[in-house]
Amino acid sequence: MRPEKKYLLEEARANLGASEHVFLVNFTGVTVANAAEFRKALAAVGAQYHIAKNSIIALAAKELNLPDFSEVLQGPTGIISGGDDAAAVAKAVVNFFKDRENATVKIGILGEKLMTKAEVEHLGSLPSLPELRAQFLSLLSTPAKQMVRVLFVHAEKLEGKAE
Repeated sequence: MRPEKKYLLEEARANLGASEHVFLVNFTGVTVANAAEFRKALAAVGAQYHIAKNSIIALAAKELNLPDFSEVLQGPTGIISGGDDAAAVAKAVVNFFKDRENATVKIGILGEKLMTKAEVEHLGSLPSLPELRAQFLSLLSTPAKQMVRVLFVHAEKLEGKAE
């Protein structure tokens, strides 16, 4: 293998292995200005966007023992990876590609599971990790608040009877 291809293969392998989640997209019709805007939105959630040849992506995926997604490796393909929160990255991807006609999400990989475009869109509609944490803490604090209110009302009633 030529040194240039080895370099491209190493780069694709690093991009595909950067996180537990990877999204492959078709970037047809995306301008340079749009791509810069997209990269900025992804950087906000810790993700990156790279473009690679389909043959290089297929070789890198095979080396990393990723599920077979060779059927979607047609046309221009971009790799989105990185970030700690798969839902936040998926949300950024879906928000960007929903307004583009020809540019679409091809497939997603979450752990060892291959995700369809619909599953990636559903993942993007879920709350992010900080939002889930806030909802969980709210659920935990609600019973305590209710218990304090009940005890406070009960104490007021007892004070009223004592007088």
